[in-house]
Amino acid sequence: MTHGTATGTGRIGRVIERVSQGLALAGGLVLVGMACVTVGSVIGRALSPFGLAPVTGDFELVQLGCAIAVFWFLPLCQLRRGNVTVDLLSERFGPRGHALLGLLGNVALTLCSGVIALQLARGFGEKFPHGGPALRDALGLGAPPFFPETTYELQLPVWVPYALALLGAVWLVAVCAYTVARSVRWVARGAEEPAV
Repeated sequence: MTHGTATGTGRIGRVIERVSQGLALAGGLVLVGMACVTVGSVIGRALSPFGLAPVTGDFELVQLGCAIAVFWFLPLCQLRRGNVTVDLLSERFGPRGHALLGLLGNVALTLCSGVIALQLARGFGEKFPHGGPALRDALGLGAPPFFPETTYELQLPVWVPYALALLGAVWLVAVCAYTVARSVRWVARGAEEPAV
């Protein structure tokens, strides 16, 4: 196995890196869209005496878009070790101790991301109105909702942003599991690879 960067070693690491970059790029595009909606609304409100109006449902779009973008950014942040850490104490344990603390942090984040993904999946199952009983049981979605829930103003189906956020949350679990394996290699080696 060839040694690569701290983000991805080998073929699996490169695939994880590319997918995570793609999700983060898509999240960035969503945020650009949310910024455009916000600017359009501000301009519409400011120029309302001239017949313009704010974007209808702007707060709904921004709220849903930001939630989706956050879940799409998290995998790349985890892969590149961009989460906030307190190195002041861990550096005193030497390279191997620092790597071991990194491993413990990655394990904790894997568990947390698994709980978040599970809860998002349950929420998605409660909001998703489609599928027969056999399909819903096979996917663990539970009983369908009594009525399809939508947002207040734009009447957007609520299950759609749940599904998009769930995509990022499930990928985060996969990335976290990869970073645990990567950290195990670093502990065995005695030091972490430098971050890119």
